[in-house]
Amino acid sequence: MFILETKGLSKDYVTGQNLRQPVLKEIDLQIWPGEFVALMGPSGSGKSTLLYTVSGMDEMTAGSVVFNGQELAGLSENELAGLRLNKMGFIFQQMHLLKNLNIRDNIILSAYQANNSSRSAINHRAAELMRKSGISALAERDITQVSGGQLQRAAICRALINEPDILFGDEPTGALNSKSAGEIMDILAEINLSGTTILMATHDTKVAAKAERVLYMLDGSIAGEHRLGKYNSTEDDSKEREEKLAAWLFKMGF
Repeated sequence: MFILETKGLSKDYVTGQNLRQPVLKEIDLQIWPGEFVALMGPSGSGKSTLLYTVSGMDEMTAGSVVFNGQELAGLSENELAGLRLNKMGFIFQQMHLLKNLNIRDNIILSAYQANNSSRSAINHRAAELMRKSGISALAERDITQVSGGQLQRAAICRALINEPDILFGDEPTGALNSKSAGEIMDILAEINLSGTTILMATHDTKVAAKAERVLYMLDGSIAGEHRLGKYNSTEDDSKEREEKLAAWLFKMGF
């Protein structure tokens, strides 16, 4: 069974003159558990809107979204919020960490809100996530005292603290330099290999080359698909994947 499936998914925005502007156009999408799928395409093609719509943060105009067998249109706002808190993780270009909390407290806050585990279990998981992400020494730091790459590592830990079934990323490396972006993508690739499904929007070919499958969006529709297979983290594999993806994107007009 697909972890995420859309049928005829459409999304319109209403302008100030009460005119409808289509942003997503009858999208059919299927994602298997454990897949790593990247969304690419020019600005305004609908990548971010698709992420927000399939996660229930934005209402669809028509069609259906089914997540883990649940039709999102049939859920109340509270049920959608609970689903996002417990079953979905989110990483954005801007980290949205709270300034009045240190790194550790930012990571564990949503786990306390979910209240599915004991405090000791939550703290243990946070410590393990920080260790794997290489930020254990920063746990007590204020968020103004660490780099952008370190903040994004903390944001990844926060997204994973409730052990979500799927991780959504909206340009998660967009504000980082190339070195930090590469390190973040290596972490995400490891997360995916451990079984977490990832759906990510990006404009960066090097970033998308870590994905198993790349969907090219154009004018609110999925215009093409390129399969790369699972990433094996070797330098030769990375270069080959990037070259193949770049050639395909060129054919797509990117």
